[in-house]
Amino acid sequence: MQMNEVKDELLSSDIRQLGRLLGDAIRNHLGDPAFERIEHVRQLAIRFRRDNDEVARAQLSDALQALSQEETTQLTRAFSYFSLLANIAEDQHHIRRTRAHLIAGSPPRQGSLSHAVGNVFDAGKADALETFFEDAFVSPVFTAHPTEVQRKSIQNCQMAIARLLSERDRVQMTPEEAEQNEEALGRGIVTLWQTRLLRTSKLSVMDEVANGLSFYDHTILRELPKLYSSLETMLAQRDARWKDAELPNFMKVGSWIGGDRDGNPFVTADILRSTLQTQADKVLDFYLGELRKLASQLSLAQILNACSEPLRALAERSADASPHRVDEPYRRALHGIHARLDATRVVLSGKGKQAEGVRPYAAAFELLADLDVVQHSLVSNGLRALARGRLRQLRRAVKVFGFSLAPLDLRQNSDVHERVVDELFAGAQPGLVYLDLDEEQRIAVLLAELESPRLLTSPYAQYSEETTSELDIFRAVRAAHVKYGRESVPNCIISKAASVSDLLEVALLLKEVGLLRQDSREVDVNIIPLFETIDDLRAGPAIMARAFGLPFYRGLLASRADQQEVMLGYSDSNKDGGFLTSGWELYKAEIELVTVFKEYQIKLRLFHGRGGSVGRGGGPSYEAILAQPAGAVQGQIRLTEQGEVITAKYANPEVGRRNLEVLVAATIQSTLLPQAQLQPKASAGAGHLAAMEELSGTALNAYRDLVYGTEGFEQYFWESTVIAEIAALNIGSRPASRKKSKSIEDLRAIPWVLSWAQCRLMLPGWFGFGSAVQAYLAAHPADGADVLRGMYTDWPFFTSLLSNMDMVLAKSDIAIAGKYAELVKDKALREAIFTRIRAEYAATLDALKLITGQEELQQANPLMQRSIRNRFPYIDPLNHVQLELLKRFREGKQDAAARTGIHLSINGIAAGLRNSG
Repeated sequence: MQMNEVKDELLSSDIRQLGRLLGDAIRNHLGDPAFERIEHVRQLAIRFRRDNDEVARAQLSDALQALSQEETTQLTRAFSYFSLLANIAEDQHHIRRTRAHLIAGSPPRQGSLSHAVGNVFDAGKADALETFFEDAFVSPVFTAHPTEVQRKSIQNCQMAIARLLSERDRVQMTPEEAEQNEEALGRGIVTLWQTRLLRTSKLSVMDEVANGLSFYDHTILRELPKLYSSLETMLAQRDARWKDAELPNFMKVGSWIGGDRDGNPFVTADILRSTLQTQADKVLDFYLGELRKLASQLSLAQILNACSEPLRALAERSADASPHRVDEPYRRALHGIHARLDATRVVLSGKGKQAEGVRPYAAAFELLADLDVVQHSLVSNGLRALARGRLRQLRRAVKVFGFSLAPLDLRQNSDVHERVVDELFAGAQPGLVYLDLDEEQRIAVLLAELESPRLLTSPYAQYSEETTSELDIFRAVRAAHVKYGRESVPNCIISKAASVSDLLEVALLLKEVGLLRQDSREVDVNIIPLFETIDDLRAGPAIMARAFGLPFYRGLLASRADQQEVMLGYSDSNKDGGFLTSGWELYKAEIELVTVFKEYQIKLRLFHGRGGSVGRGGGPSYEAILAQPAGAVQGQIRLTEQGEVITAKYANPEVGRRNLEVLVAATIQSTLLPQAQLQPKASAGAGHLAAMEELSGTALNAYRDLVYGTEGFEQYFWESTVIAEIAALNIGSRPASRKKSKSIEDLRAIPWVLSWAQCRLMLPGWFGFGSAVQAYLAAHPADGADVLRGMYTDWPFFTSLLSNMDMVLAKSDIAIAGKYAELVKDKALREAIFTRIRAEYAATLDALKLITGQEELQQANPLMQRSIRNRFPYIDPLNHVQLELLKRFREGKQDAAARTGIHLSINGIAAGLRNSG
């Protein structure tokens, strides 16, 4: 047995045990015949997957067609739940392997904080770390996922099972304890089996808020402060200068949930207020619980240990009159802090109780000041060890989370801002039709109004519902700044930003509600353009240069420390131009933005709108950050985390901690130890850049010719995928399309990608690459292959691009995709389009193998190969079931059971693929 097989035996054992316990639950609930049917299908799927056995394929098809609707639903549930259990086992195995690595004292693994910090010290750049942390900002941002398929109740069941598996790894159990653990696992799996996978009603925005905040309970509130402590300790062990040093707040976890209005009419001012109130209640409840635990631990008697005068004064101000604690100043002080925080909770969230005469905290820094009194007293009286436990974590939590928990971003489409501004001008300046103005005229009108002290809005005017809603949102932000602090809503993002006027329109709306002050040119939120389409990415640098040339806009930036954030859209650029061109245009846009910002001496922060799937910019975060062009990170980065990816990354605390570390480690390395990034004028990389431009042009033409230039492709897409059924799912608070149409242009990128993933084609993650390489090799027969191999070997951007495509292709299955193509009624259309897709798929596989030198997909990633080997025999049957259900449904068998079966299959396939939407 090879070393990797030995290491993975525990994983195989876990999967077998979880599968056996699931089988027991199915047998007990549905009976032996049902279990045997499911097991028969499983064995056929394994044979087909392992041996490409056509007899097994035919038998599998016959077995599925013979199932009744109820039996089909049972089978779908069984394989869906197994995928969930396989996810748990893989996550626990990853934790097990990581812990074993650390316990053995092995060298730090790539992507860990210790690896990144060690590299910096080894490179002699330790002095640069202090400067780095003073200006660093790393922020994953949680967003609501329009195709999120997993219920919170299911997540709770999974976490309970994960805890039991983890307990077996960490605790040396007696035979009785092992038996009890096995019984508890069985109960957990029965509970999972009996818990409904699907939602019976559509999610509201506040449901999404609650789902997003659940990850703070499990992971963020505790693991993020621990990350800071771990890093501080790591630095102190390497350099005495860091002894007792406390790092600045360089990492926060942000959110769009409750503030993202782009295409979501349900996000209103009331929802924004409710979101902020819910967030405040969540973090204050956490602080209160930690204070109670801390008070129970700090039972220090004054007669045995002295305390500082400020601590004594804090204790005296406390209303704690218990005679049992009269000589316990730390407990009395903490009791007083708890009472003030309880009063604060009443003010900020409407919950809790306020004792008479107790003054609430006006801001989080006041709470921190009281905690600092406790900390300084402990340290000054020889009790440093007590200050470095729960108190240390609580103080860091208050610094990072404040009273608002997570910085909440606003986002709205530029078209909405444009219409609102047009209506305001029409009311205040009759005869001016803003929408009829060209770009230069708009800029002139907007600047004149921004320089003017007057307001366009009138309390006596009647505005449209859209305008009223937008103004109410901004007014709610101003009120939130007063109530929770400016850090509660720090950003305003403009979707589909395509001009300087798009930026100035938002500035004008901010001025109308007092978030921008014309006289001082101060603005209270960051105005952030989001460049999404290929054309917008190409125009973005010039737009920013034009904005920076405006004295008024430069004045606004001066009030924001001369820093401008720019968001780059991965999803829509991919849907617009395909995988290869999207990646290349994003890379070029970053290079050009770095140049523009340097010329105008403005600090750049990039916000990467990455989705979970490769077709939406997904893939390993560590490699993606390291692959950024030189100067694009500069110690600061934000990136979105979405849907099932949030669940995969942050539901488990240890996995979550690892993912947070990866972001910090990559940012440190990319900033202080940049790889050989290529610049447009670098002679060593000029050939690579030219080759990439050539590849991109061919790939763009191939992709757009198929998706937007092929007659009938829209029909092919809607009939050969589950897009229509996805649109009907209760899976998010916003619709799948921006308009009521079947146009691919109007379809959101997320359901577009999820639909292709469901049919196992994954087209947005690879289409066009094969054609591009073929054309390049034909044009450069002498050295083309060597150039491409050199790009793969020497250029992190191209390496990451191909690595992500490799993963997508490994999760694809052209044979299964061909079965979905048979759903297209028009035979000629079906054969014409699928023949092209199949040819491009084969060309892409050949091109990838030629460039990388690998003989099989994911050859360099044995972990992914293992994952595919473990789970595909359980995903494949779900695809076959889904196909059968779609045929029945589209033939008219559209009862509730059929609809439920289809939705269950979508859920199961998405769970099995993990990063599919």
